[in-house]
Amino acid sequence: MELLVISGLSGAGKSNAAAILEDYDYYCVDNMPIELMPKFVELCLKADGKYEKVALVMDVRMQEPFDKLFNTLDQLKEMGCRYSVLYMTASVTTIVNRYKETRRPHPLMTNGLSLELAIERERNLLRSVRSRASYILDTTGFTLAMLRSKLRDMFISDSAGAKMSVNIISFGFKNGLPLDADLVFDVRFLPNPYYETELRELTGCDQAVKDYVFSHPDSLKFMEIFENAVSFLLPKYAEEGKSALTMCFGCTGGHHRSVAIAERAGEFVGNMGYPVSIRHRDIES
Repeated sequence: MELLVISGLSGAGKSNAAAILEDYDYYCVDNMPIELMPKFVELCLKADGKYEKVALVMDVRMQEPFDKLFNTLDQLKEMGCRYSVLYMTASVTTIVNRYKETRRPHPLMTNGLSLELAIERERNLLRSVRSRASYILDTTGFTLAMLRSKLRDMFISDSAGAKMSVNIISFGFKNGLPLDADLVFDVRFLPNPYYETELRELTGCDQAVKDYVFSHPDSLKFMEIFENAVSFLLPKYAEEGKSALTMCFGCTGGHHRSVAIAERAGEFVGNMGYPVSIRHRDIES
């Protein structure tokens, strides 16, 4: 079991970091009491690999000495739990601006303490955590996409499970666009198998329809353009930090052309090494 303790300054992005790591199969818990950690880890270790990657957000809200935290972490190590500490920080200006945007109070703003002084007090309280951190991440100037990319580089392996997944959907325009579409390709310009009597009751999953669609030069030209485009785009989306991309192909009814093209597109994207799922919305519905 691998345990990642996320700590650092309030407003530096700890909650966002936990949410991002959840997308990569970390089990995340925010602000767990220190005295519960050994029992929690014991239960995780007995879960037959279900909780191999766990992240705990620990900061000044727990209102306990950080020496106690590290004593407990050393105890967890003896139990067979490997741990590391990520300390997140940012400039005072960045944190002030983030609090202005969210309009939430800093956890140390009590008894009339200003935000700047609360940040400085927190920085001092967390000095021992920073000194023992395995990783220090300064999020000054970070966008959410930049944070996702950085965390992926730091904590996610290059295994297939960490790759951006691609969801491919075929649909009929007469039934409306899929709500979660990122990219939409309109293939209604292609010859329609619906008007061929022997093909009307078939779908783009049937070989006869596929042969009909791809017997036309325009279909082959479209696939050439599509393959060149996604060969460029998918790595860029992955670098930007996108964990999943939904790519949709539409024809009139969603039974023939869009289905055949989606099947061919899914095969190509899969060969690029991305996890692919294919759904034919208006056949399956």
